[in-house]
Amino acid sequence: MKQTIMIVEDDTMIRQLIRMYLEKHDYDVVEATDGEEAQHKFLTYRPCLIILDLMLPKLSGEDFLTWLREKEEQTVSVIMLSAKASTTDKISGLRLGADDYITKPFDPNELIAHVEAVLRRTGQFCQKVVLDGLCIMPRKGEVLLYDQVVNVTKHEFQLLYYFMQNPNIVFSREQLISQLYPNEEQTVMDRTIDAHIKKLREKIETSPAQPKRIQTVRGMGYKFVTNT
Repeated sequence: MKQTIMIVEDDTMIRQLIRMYLEKHDYDVVEATDGEEAQHKFLTYRPCLIILDLMLPKLSGEDFLTWLREKEEQTVSVIMLSAKASTTDKISGLRLGADDYITKPFDPNELIAHVEAVLRRTGQFCQKVVLDGLCIMPRKGEVLLYDQVVNVTKHEFQLLYYFMQNPNIVFSREQLISQLYPNEEQTVMDRTIDAHIKKLREKIETSPAQPKRIQTVRGMGYKFVTNT
């Protein structure tokens, strides 16, 4: 899957310019125009890197970064992009938790070089699959639903990870048994998968009786449905 980068910038022209260059270099891009929107978009998409303007409406870039570091630790990198060019401003930004600092005006190709350099240093921490606010992190063995930790068993984790790696594909119970129990296929019953699905739905669905994520395909099996 492509790495996702979020641009937090209230200037439309700058935002569109950055987006164009990022997409040209094969990144998925999410945009936010203020700090409050950035909080919501972050919890929905969990990007690997954020390009963050400091002078934002509603919630400043500094306040957003403080909120982010309290939430995420090392699983997302941040490049500050600001017209504040003094050494004091740069030091302050880096001490807040930014991984890099670029001043405006900037060369888009230089920005891409900084993005690539930061991801080379920190990309190993960004091993996750994110779909519609649901985030699974195989390196950490964690599942998040927006800002809430979801406690799952080993088999529930494996099943969810398999579904999220293969969204919108229907899998039969036999295929799922083979994936979860490769050495016990003959002794595991279909209802074992049904039980795992039932438990997962209770943990990740708003209405488990009317699931939106893990759906039953009658006569065939199950699929993980995503709107992204």
